[in-house]
Amino acid sequence: MPRGVGFKGTANWLSVQAREEMAHAVHMYQQVLDRGAAPLLLAIGAPGGTFSGLTDVFEKILAHERGVTARINHIATLAMQEGDHAGYQFILWYVGEQLEEEANDTDILNKLEWIGDNRGLLLNLDKDLATRVYANPFPTDVKLSGGAPAMA
Repeated sequence: MPRGVGFKGTANWLSVQAREEMAHAVHMYQQVLDRGAAPLLLAIGAPGGTFSGLTDVFEKILAHERGVTARINHIATLAMQEGDHAGYQFILWYVGEQLEEEANDTDILNKLEWIGDNRGLLLNLDKDLATRVYANPFPTDVKLSGGAPAMA
């Protein structure tokens, strides 16, 4: 791909993903507060910014998600071992969420593998990725939605 070619659809997909991850972080932060503990937020390193192409981007995303999955599973195991039923129930939502995250990333990687060097198909995939819109994963949680839940 020529230098300077922007994949605006992919950028949109990643932006929506980032917003979703921020919602997850706030949800976890609020859970810690609700349980009477003080959250400790430590600095995390900046992600690498050099990629050889979209396949490389999504391979790194999938590798990251697999690491998150391992950490979520570890938390679930600890909650079970400690008999923390509320914590276990809370983290189970994230166990399912990680299945979805990895499946989405794998699906995109499979498409990229199938596309290969076909620029037309690559642009079509980018167009598809542009259609993703943000949906609040916790729309009924007043603490996370910034106001009262929507009335049915």
